[in-house]
Amino acid sequence: MNFRPLHDRVLVKRVDAEEKTSGGIIIPDTAKEKPQEGEVVAAGAGAKDETGKVTPLDVKAGDKILFGKWSGTEVKIDGQDLLIMKESDILGIIG
Repeated sequence: MNFRPLHDRVLVKRVDAEEKTSGGIIIPDTAKEKPQEGEVVAAGAGAKDETGKVTPLDVKAGDKILFGKWSGTEVKIDGQDLLIMKESDILGIIG
């Protein structure tokens, strides 16, 4: 993939939604909630402050993250559905 996010933006791949409930009921695609969990595919270099100094991001490629329900912009790159979001949209790193 030839895509590199700029500044404090992060490229995220959503994890697959659960196909079944814990009781074994299959959830149809129309009723599934979009997962708020993903994996960082690529991250920008960091945000610049007023003086031009770059502050590196706290996340890196490979990190498992949680993000807000309405966070990011959906894009399709190389046939994959991905999200581009600012680091501030990320709620935390899992694990």
